[in-house]
Amino acid sequence: MYIDFLLERFRESADKDAIVWRDKVYKYEWLLNKYHYFKEQIEKEQVEQGTVCIVESDFTPNSVALMLALFNHNCVFVPLTKSVASKREEFIEVSQGEKLFHINENDEVEIADLPYKADHEIYQQVKDANHPGLVLFSSGSTGKSKASVHDMTGLLEKFHVRRNTLRTITFLLYDHIGGINTLLYILSNTGFIVTLNDRSPDNVLRAIEKYKVELLPTSPTFINLILLSEAYKRYDITSLKTVSYGTEPMPENTLKRFHQLFPEINMLQTYGLSEVGILRSKSKSSDSLWVKVGGEGFDIRIVEGLLEIKAKSAMLGYLNAPSPFTEDGYFKTGDAVLQDGDYIKILGRKSEIINVGGEKVYPQEVENTVLEMDNVAEVEVFGEENPITGKIVCAKVRLINEEDKKSFKQRLKKFVSERLPGYKVPVKIKFSTEEQFSSRFKKRRTN
Repeated sequence: MYIDFLLERFRESADKDAIVWRDKVYKYEWLLNKYHYFKEQIEKEQVEQGTVCIVESDFTPNSVALMLALFNHNCVFVPLTKSVASKREEFIEVSQGEKLFHINENDEVEIADLPYKADHEIYQQVKDANHPGLVLFSSGSTGKSKASVHDMTGLLEKFHVRRNTLRTITFLLYDHIGGINTLLYILSNTGFIVTLNDRSPDNVLRAIEKYKVELLPTSPTFINLILLSEAYKRYDITSLKTVSYGTEPMPENTLKRFHQLFPEINMLQTYGLSEVGILRSKSKSSDSLWVKVGGEGFDIRIVEGLLEIKAKSAMLGYLNAPSPFTEDGYFKTGDAVLQDGDYIKILGRKSEIINVGGEKVYPQEVENTVLEMDNVAEVEVFGEENPITGKIVCAKVRLINEEDKKSFKQRLKKFVSERLPGYKVPVKIKFSTEEQFSSRFKKRRTN
């Protein structure tokens, strides 16, 4: 079937370490045997092909083996993690979940029936093709979470080509397109998967030191947390060859600071979306935000400054929203970009642009500038309505250490005005002690 190439590679590498979970190492032989065990369990439970299966878990040995068994059985796989606990019931209902596989803290699998019938027309396409499916929910940071449905054969196709075998941390979550992509990459090249019980800077860098991790796929927010925590001073991370970052725009100051500390680590900007999958990418350099994206199966174009992507691995559609594709099959990402030959630079979401008297302000540019200041942990820039200019620029700042608020505001305005045009200088400055990121380590925009 569609995962036979993976199973064959597991057999070839039976004695190799596959996964470490809670400091116990599992080999590819174990993973292969566990896959067969779940295959039998699915048949015993009389799970029909095409059944929509909710799997509640993070990355564990059993969650990986179960996922493969569900793909083999041509089920629709819907992963949910604790990060979406507040939306659990909504997501199960939207996805029309029919079977629930709950994996508890001890990696034990509990199976239950769900009350829904999967009759959405998009599911019918997957069933008619007799293919496995995948449902992923967007973070909902700019509105309601959308449920994208994939035919898994399209996402699996690029993993047939063998690439580098790496020791990798599963930082991006089990229900995230980046997490699924990382997992399939490592499995297809019989690499070593290092799972995490918590994603704090100390715990992640401790795991890198202990298991000689070579690749850390993460987010700009987490890279900033590493810098703020100074956890890198407490652990030996010299095994790390590459840090790939995506899910949100990278602050230029954060990238440059990390690169100065670790010039030998290759910094790779990635780009992907739940709707189209993860594109192949190549950064112009480790300290550059210019990146080349695309690769086999992807075609990109820029229309009126916005990125559009056509992909062989694109989703079939949303379960709870209209089709976002153009008539000729391109997905409108909503990301504003600059172009320089084959390279692009992501400025931010079109929906986040602040229009000040007809002038466009990208929050990311102002945030980059504020982050260059001393004593700034995080900053969120947003717009507020104004009767004269339409909108004004505002900033919400989390400080590293206590500082007189009035003097900091003056310092910030002076600092930004010396580097950016006047209309980009924050008019209102608020302070917050709350972290400005979600459980997915992605910047939370609340305004």
